[in-house]
Parts: sequence; C-alpha cells; structure tokens
Amino acid sequence: MDDPGGTGRSDGRGTSAARPKRPTMSDVAARVGVSQALVSLVFRNQPGASADTRRRVFRAAEELGYRPDTAAQLLRRTRSRQLGVLFTMRQPHDVGVVEALYSAARKHGYTLVLNAMVDTRDERQAMDELLGLRCEAIITIGTTFERHHPATGVGGPFVVEINPLTRAAGTDVVRTAERRGMRQAVDHLVAQGHRAIAHIDGGTMPAADDRRRGYRAAMRRHGLADHIQVHPGDYTEESGARVARDLLARAELPTAVIAGNDRCAHGLLGTFLRAGVRVPEDVSIVGYDDSQLARLSFIDLTSVRQDAAEAADRAVRAAVERLDEGRTTDRDIVLDPTLVVRGSTGPPRATSTPDGDLLR
Repeated sequence: MDDPGGTGRSDGRGTSAARPKRPTMSDVAARVGVSQALVSLVFRNQPGASADTRRRVFRAAEELGYRPDTAAQLLRRTRSRQLGVLFTMRQPHDVGVVEALYSAARKHGYTLVLNAMVDTRDERQAMDELLGLRCEAIITIGTTFERHHPATGVGGPFVVEINPLTRAAGTDVVRTAERRGMRQAVDHLVAQGHRAIAHIDGGTMPAADDRRRGYRAAMRRHGLADHIQVHPGDYTEESGARVARDLLARAELPTAVIAGNDRCAHGLLGTFLRAGVRVPEDVSIVGYDDSQLARLSFIDLTSVRQDAAEAADRAVRAAVERLDEGRTTDRDIVLDPTLVVRGSTGPPRATSTPDGDLLR
C-alpha cells in the first residue's frame, strides 16, 4: 500500500514507518547538561572534563544509544593517528602480535586498522586500502613487504616490519635473535644427553634461514657436525607430519627433533604418537614461537619463546618515534628469545653403535 503521507516508506503491513532518529552528540550534551564541545572532548579522550563528567557522558551515551561517527571525526582531523597493520592469519605467533598491538597503540594515543594478506589479495592492494584509510604508519608482520608503492616513498607513511622475510630499505625492523634461540634449544638437548638432534627447517618462510644457520652453528659448537640433519619443511602441521613419516621409514630415529615452529612440531608430535613413538621417552621435540598451541596441556611442548607483547610494543614505539619525535634514521631492534622447557623433552633413549654397544 502506498504511504498516504507521501514519505515513500512502509513498515510492510500497509502503515507508514518513519526511521528512528539517530541520537547525536547534542542529544548527549542535553541529557548531561553540558556543552557539546565538552562532550566532544570526552569522546576524543582529551583533557578538560572531570572524571565525574566523563562517567555521566558515557552513561548518557549508553542510555541514548549514541555512538561517535569515527569516520567523520577522521575527516575533520589534520592527523588520523591511525596505524595500519598488514599481516597473515596463518601463524599463531602473528595473531598474538596483532592482539598485543591494540594495547600498545592505545598507550600512545593511536588506533589500529587491520588488513590481512590472503591469496586473493596481493600486497599492493592491501597497502592501497590502508593508505586510503589515512594510516600514518604501516606495521607488517611476517610479510614480504617491498617498498615499491609510490605512496611509501619520500613523505609517505613509515613502515615497521616485525619478523620480515627480507628487510626493505628505509624501514624499521623488529626481529628475534633467531640463531640465539636455536642455540638455546640445542644447548638444552645436549645438556639432556642428546647427540642425534635433527632440525625441520622452515623453507623460505620468515626467519627460517637464520634458524637453520643457528642450528648448524650450535651443533658444530658442541662437536656434533656429523650428526647434523636438516629436513626440508615449512611452518605447517603437514610439513611436520611429512618429516615424521620419512623418519619412521628409516632404520633408526634421531633422539631429538627441533621443529621450525610450533605448528610444524604439532604435526610431528601427532604423527609420532599415532605410530606408537613416545614423546619424550623415544624422541624429544622442541618447537619455536611458544605460541598458545605449545601451552596446551595435552601438547606440553618445549618451545623457544618469542615475546609477542614485546614485539608489538617495540614496533609501535618505533612508529611513534618516527611520527611524533621526528626520528629519521632506520632502526634494527633485536629481541632476545627464551627457551620454555615443558614435557616434550627429556633424556635420550638408549641407542646402539655399529659395534652393538648401547649409548644414551
């Protein structure tokens, strides 16, 4: 039925239904009995309003159903105070960094705009979207960022890379001392009595080359060059499962395996357990990242910890130094890893020499 009032709207039952008026900032001000300018200060988290006034403003906004129009606020501001985050959703550690970035940015008065890298969207498209939303700096996590975009040149947004695959010129980098982390893993296993220690590498994934080099160097430092075993892999459960199947087909298993990351270690662990191989009684397993996966009680994985919160804090701080403090020199920020020992590692099983003697 046509709307007799000429509004062109109907509630679907033949009666007119006017859209409810959206509450405004002036409505909140009127409810509290203060000026609209003071309410604006409260919502922008600026000084000038008492704690009691702030409470009353937020309570009135909740009662009225008012929400600030952040898009309009951005258009009115000279600076957006937004940090763009370019990340993948494949690695648990990267997700932990994204979570930590929120509180790190808030401490410095910044907000985040997230953009995920997926197979159907290339890096340039993802960067375009962040720049279109007026991000003042871009934080990338474990990506292959290349400084080829026209808007990221001189005068463009600053870029901070967390655990990059390769470092781009003109960026700040926050990374973990990967070789030190692998040395800690090898040192721990050697102290337990292991000699036949294998490594599943991460292929072309971020930090994989440094972890592989760190493993080789640590093994040589302990006089175990003849026991070096590097098995090709990547940072997925399937790569760990594949190497486990390859090892099970051999005459004898190594007594310990250091996986490229926790996901790889999970695939290795699950395949061994299904084959009747006990962990750590038959084979000790070490992961890398100390992600939430490693901390699960039924996984209980010894892992090299990368501090996601510290990486996020240092990355935001690097962006703030560029944006608010005028720093112009590039920074390479290296974080110390820590080995977290859990139930997946222990003394080695008895093994035999070519002469038939038993070794541990």
